[in-house]
Amino acid sequence: MMWTVLIATSALSLAIKWFGHAVPERWLANARLQRINALVPISLLSALVVAQGLVVKTHVVLDHRIVGLLAAVAALFAKAPFPVVVVVAAVSSAVVYHWH
Repeated sequence: MMWTVLIATSALSLAIKWFGHAVPERWLANARLQRINALVPISLLSALVVAQGLVVKTHVVLDHRIVGLLAAVAALFAKAPFPVVVVVAAVSSAVVYHWH
């Protein structure tokens, strides 16, 4: 079963890549499509943050990770450099984890 899923996923990935190259360039030059395309990475990253920060298996969990996430958001609003944001998030999450 695993090999079937692997092969099917590989074939689908190849088909999507081929379709991307086969799309006429004039379709991709559409201003509306370019605006939508610019938002795709933002939405994917947001979904990844929520999935990794708030979910355990199939349950939403509020634990030390949410504190790290909120601290990172606060550091971003304070216009801290990215390495500082990462350290603030890690330290605040670790402190709450240690207390709990």
